[in-house]
Amino acid sequence: MTRLQVPGRDDLVGIRAANPGPFTLSGTNSWIVGRDPAWLVDPGPALPEHIVALLAELERRGGLGGIALTHDHADHTEAVPAIRRRFAKAPLAAARGEVDIELGEGDEFGPLTATRTPGHAPDHLALIIGNAALTGDAVLGEGSVFIFPDPGALAGYLQGLERLRRRRLELLCPGHGPLVLDADAKLTEYIEHRLDRERRLVAALDGGKRTVNELLDDVWDDAPEMLRPAAAVTLAAHLDKLEEDGRLPEGVERPAMPRLSEP
Repeated sequence: MTRLQVPGRDDLVGIRAANPGPFTLSGTNSWIVGRDPAWLVDPGPALPEHIVALLAELERRGGLGGIALTHDHADHTEAVPAIRRRFAKAPLAAARGEVDIELGEGDEFGPLTATRTPGHAPDHLALIIGNAALTGDAVLGEGSVFIFPDPGALAGYLQGLERLRRRRLELLCPGHGPLVLDADAKLTEYIEHRLDRERRLVAALDGGKRTVNELLDDVWDDAPEMLRPAAAVTLAAHLDKLEEDGRLPEGVERPAMPRLSEP
């Protein structure tokens, strides 16, 4: 368990779970906002040490006002039942699922304001608190995210990043990786990275590449072997966008969706 302190802000603290891996990087970050009561974003995995640390911090901050989820992947949500056993009256808010409050664009939940950031998951939200955004898996502290194929997923992801950039945020508190202290630079990097992938994919297709392996070798040549299944998932989302835009040539092989270790 690692404590993530935000410079100059005692109203915001992160607690990182000890669940490192290819998709979780150094572990899943849970974020606690405010005090008297505090608000918990993404309780994380159901690891005893992590749950104990969250409960202790919530008690120090005067109890729990509510739990918000950026999305419903297990590494962000498994600890919800354990937290709610201690704080039974705290409502659960998210974009979908068995929740007390369903959040959409612009909805407020305690001190948090939701904004849609689909792409990594259809239900993905970022949660805004002042000049900071708790970004879940929409923006990581390092590396990039995979985009899960869904109608309009990649276009929606880029629109979500632009919505965040228009807010002129200073801080990004990601679901994995370190705190981001230059929000605009990171958001610009993420948008440019995704557009560069698209340009490289179009060039590969214009050059006659048609198979999944050819496209991954050419466009995702920087992906480690263990992350190649995730790259294939994102390739599918890029191909979907090109088809939606009317720019996908005939005869392109589509990736078979692999089973990833993250939902």
